[in-house]
Amino acid sequence: MDINDKYLVLTGACGGIGSEIASVLAHAGANLILVGRNLSKLKALQLSLPRETAHKTLVADLNTTAGVNAVHDSCQQWKSEGLAIHGLINNAGSNQFSSLSQRDAGSISEEIQLNLTVPILLSQQAIQWLAHPGLILNVGSTFSAIGYPGYTTYCAGKAGLHRFSEALDRELDGTGIRVLYLAPRATDTALNSTHVNELNQHLGNQVDHPKWVAEQLLLSLQQETTVRWLGWPEKLWVRVNQILPAAVAGSIRKQSATIRQFLTKAEVH
Repeated sequence: MDINDKYLVLTGACGGIGSEIASVLAHAGANLILVGRNLSKLKALQLSLPRETAHKTLVADLNTTAGVNAVHDSCQQWKSEGLAIHGLINNAGSNQFSSLSQRDAGSISEEIQLNLTVPILLSQQAIQWLAHPGLILNVGSTFSAIGYPGYTTYCAGKAGLHRFSEALDRELDGTGIRVLYLAPRATDTALNSTHVNELNQHLGNQVDHPKWVAEQLLLSLQQETTVRWLGWPEKLWVRVNQILPAAVAGSIRKQSATIRQFLTKAEVH
């Protein structure tokens, strides 16, 4: 898709990856509808972008029914006023590094809600207001294909999002709407706690800069890449885990003592 002068909805716009996505897409010529929970942060982000008046802001808490409906109602209204919206980027998400046994039911439900249920609902609604050709891009994670200790519910949500994206893209074949999936690996954002950063350093895990992830997202939109896995060797492990999961399990088993050590630190604090 040529995104120049096309309106795209971006959820989680004020996050570490979201703000970089906004910057990269705006510099590539896109007009953005920035969705987030904090009006002052949204306005500050809008003012930082080129052609600031070309962009819109929408305050919505996507972990609520009212927030999801606010996105739908606003986009329907803009459509009725003649504004063509060609893309939805489901970027909003959350994770918590913790053993499943230490999680409470509320935090599990909220994580699954934001990482899986909300993108499904927004995608369902977007079918009604997206212009053709239209794109839905769901931001997932390499953990959608590699189950990793400390991230059980995050892995579950992102794995569901991957299969949802695949299924919906096939369901909408020939309608003029594509559904894409982008899977970053560890990224340097505020979502990572101090203990997660220390764990990554200790294990030698590579951590990507949000701007690079945003640039890969732009390529996915422009090339309409169905699935893009980011990072090496993570993209290799994704393939190995599909064919020889025991090999990946063995590799992770060697890290188990270290992972448990940092899980304990995170849960104590």
